[in-house]
Amino acid sequence: MHCPYCQAADSKVIDSRSSEDGAAIRRRRACAICKRRFTTYERVEERPLLVIKKGGNREQFDRNKLLNGLTRACEKRPVSLEAIENLVGSVEADLRDHSDREVSSMEIGEMLMDRLRSLDEVAYVRFASVYRQFTDLNSFINTIDQLKNK
Repeated sequence: MHCPYCQAADSKVIDSRSSEDGAAIRRRRACAICKRRFTTYERVEERPLLVIKKGGNREQFDRNKLLNGLTRACEKRPVSLEAIENLVGSVEADLRDHSDREVSSMEIGEMLMDRLRSLDEVAYVRFASVYRQFTDLNSFINTIDQLKNK
């Protein structure tokens, strides 16, 4: 494993533990050259999952896109990064367990919104405004009314 700071090829594993409900191994490493520490994750390589976008084109599933979108929605909210990662992990696990090799972006968005609603309502409205492409105030009001009724 190359050090992200000095690019040295030699590092030592300091600590190793299970992470993300046992789906990954988290390794804490120390570079033999610059002595800085960094974390790596080891995951099972799974079959590729393709996302069918609104325009019909297909692209490979990227969990980082989900993490980035949810992190922006949860910005300045009392939601930990660990909670966001767990949410993305559960959505990804469900997708891999219950779908074929292709899944629509709409299905992914709905799964994220369902889980985000119970995590933080303000983050839910923020995410929904981007995901559903709100164009006017009535869209916000309708979403907030739906939240109140549930």
